[in-house]
Amino acid sequence: MTFLKIRDIVHHYGKSRGAALDGVGLDIGENEFFTLLGPSGCGKTTLLRILAGFELPVQGEIALEGDPLLRVPPWERPVNTVFQNYALFPHLSILRNVTFGLKMRGVPKSERHARAREALQLVRLTDYLDRRPAELSGGQQQRVALARALACKPKLLLLDEPLSALDYKLRKEMQGELKRLQVETATTFVFVTHDQEEALAMSDRIAVMNGGRIEQIGTPTEIYNRPCTRFVAGFIGESNIFEAVPDAQDMLRLADGTQLGISNAQVCQVVIRPEAISIDPQGAMQGRIDELVFTGAATRLSIDLEGGLGRAFVNAPGALASTLAQDQIVRLAIDPRQVAVITP
Repeated sequence: MTFLKIRDIVHHYGKSRGAALDGVGLDIGENEFFTLLGPSGCGKTTLLRILAGFELPVQGEIALEGDPLLRVPPWERPVNTVFQNYALFPHLSILRNVTFGLKMRGVPKSERHARAREALQLVRLTDYLDRRPAELSGGQQQRVALARALACKPKLLLLDEPLSALDYKLRKEMQGELKRLQVETATTFVFVTHDQEEALAMSDRIAVMNGGRIEQIGTPTEIYNRPCTRFVAGFIGESNIFEAVPDAQDMLRLADGTQLGISNAQVCQVVIRPEAISIDPQGAMQGRIDELVFTGAATRLSIDLEGGLGRAFVNAPGALASTLAQDQIVRLAIDPRQVAVITP
């Protein structure tokens, strides 16, 4: 049985603004780390608020372990939410912040203190029980918010862009912490973010959203290596997108005649990631280096291709990049195993 079933959810904030959600449906498994990924305004936070009970859709159904959820008030749902701004009480100690939700649920004092300490031990904050939130770093405050939610032992934990206020290094650390907590507590996480790196690093599966609809659902590897639509290809990572046509043997080729080594009977578009293109003296494509941008582990090349193909982006490793220069003519080879066909 599907743990969380979402069917045909429609929601809007006034007819003039269009649909915030337009027939969204998906299934989420038990103990899964599931991410709703998309740009601002795509509907991901609206869907999260509906799951939490803060919004009621105009159409659709949601069931948790087979039980209808939409008519259950927020405070009665086995669901907790970690907000973007943490929502900690500044006048309460860390321990009392974590016990607050348990107190509101009528949990006896001795039990709620034990559960709060257990949750704080999970997030490695047992040395800070008597401190106030203002005495903690941003990452520590984030962990307090997580402990408060986990102490209630929810069946479903919702996370609304909880890492967006953290700096890059701390954000990377918290990604590992979140995944560890999800596995250790065996809790289903639904995580909302616009950050593709977060989604790829932590998720078991990802739903890419755009304009109130789901463009694609898949594992991080599937989403990155086999995008189904042009939007997904453009939103996830960096992509080179070309039109390809089949030859007499239904083998795809580009406008300059470059054979891609994959078969398809129809004119289509193909996605080729920068790492799937290499500088190769024997390569079939040729172009001029227009720009070199050092990114740390590699150098990003922008190459004007010959044959009417436009521009391609290529990642060159450090040793190779040191031999290249702007306006240099180079030949390129494509790895056919990393070419994906998409819906135009």
